[in-house]
Parts: sequence; structure tokens; C-alpha cells
Amino acid sequence: MKIKTSAVQLKVNDKWVNAYLASPSNGGPGILVLPSWWGLKPFFKQVCDQLAEHGYTALALDYYDGRVGSTIEETQTLQQEVEADPSAMSAMVKAAKDHLVSLQPGKSIGVLGFSMGTDWAVITAAKEPDISATVLFYGGWSVDFSKMKSKVLGHYAETDKWYSFDRAQDMEQKMKAAGVDVTIHFYPKVAHWFMESDRPEYDSASAQLAWSRTFEFMKKNLAQ
Repeated sequence: MKIKTSAVQLKVNDKWVNAYLASPSNGGPGILVLPSWWGLKPFFKQVCDQLAEHGYTALALDYYDGRVGSTIEETQTLQQEVEADPSAMSAMVKAAKDHLVSLQPGKSIGVLGFSMGTDWAVITAAKEPDISATVLFYGGWSVDFSKMKSKVLGHYAETDKWYSFDRAQDMEQKMKAAGVDVTIHFYPKVAHWFMESDRPEYDSASAQLAWSRTFEFMKKNLAQ
């Protein structure tokens, strides 16, 4: 499938925020991609391209204005910079979500979150009724799920020092108690960032299985 890609600028309060957009030539259901704390590295642009090849319009947010973390120490500094003001970070994510919705008014969208991005995927999906499908990769957050309209699919690693499977199960139970349709999958013998092909933790077999489950979930819960 032929796809088109472009850089997008979003107005957030008094500043501009960058994002990357990939879509089929005839458009398609929107999916917001919220990267892990490394930022908008090439891998997440490839995720958008892959989604576009499957018929979706994918928008990935650039948290750090073009900067990308390469070491854990460097990336922690970048993360602390943007999350020092949670309201500003929340506004950034909402602006990206709203832009994606504006491309197909009246249609619901999906959201994919990775690690730090998963936290914001949960926070956003819990309060935005136009998100109908949420996919979480090794991360999460506990909030008030009582107004959450989205169905949720989660992918979690066995040896994860950043976000344990126990925490994922705790979040899952809170979602279920609030009536959320949620399914989480456990991936044995893999670690945090196992989806990211540019990371040493990458596990091809687990990543392929997680992607197949994700595309099946999106096809079922996000109207083409």
C-alpha cells in the first residue's frame, strides 16, 4: 500500500509541538502513537509507517522538540524536563489526539502507548470518549477508570524492572472493577522495551506475536 508521510506542527498553548504523520493515500482510522521515553526516534516513525501500511492514519508525538535520548541518564533528564509540568504534557497529548480526530470528524480513534507513552495513553483514554481502542506496551497508570469508553489490550514482559507484571495485573483489576473491557498478555523471558527493534532487549518472536494481537484488536475495535 502506498503511504504518505509528513511533519506536523501542533499549537499547544503558546508554543508549537512537532509530530510525525503517516497515512494511506485515501486516509484511514486514526491511531495516536505515544513513544517510550527515548522520544520520537526512527523506530516510532517506522511504527507509524507500519500502521499506515495496514490502513491507519498514525500520528506520533515528539515530546522533546527533535531531541532523542540515547542513554538512560540522558533520557531521564529529558523526561523530567517535560513531565515537570504534567498539565503541559497533558495538553500536548490532547492536542495530538484532537488533531487526529479532526482528520476524520465524528470517528473514534485508537492509541498505542510504549512505556512512558503508555502512562499517558491510559490517562488520556480514561477521560476522552472518542478513543475506542487502547494498546499498552510495558507501562501503565492507575486513574479513575469509571468514564473510560475504550477497550484495552496490554502487552507485558516477565523480567521488567521498570514496570512489573504485578503492577499490570493490579491496573487490570482496577479497570475490570470499573467495567472496562481489558485483556493483558504476558511475555515470558523478555524485558522492558522488548518491542523496540533498535534496543538490545528486543525480542523478535514476542514482538511479532504482540503486533499480530494488536492488529487483530484494532481491526475489531476501530472501524475502518
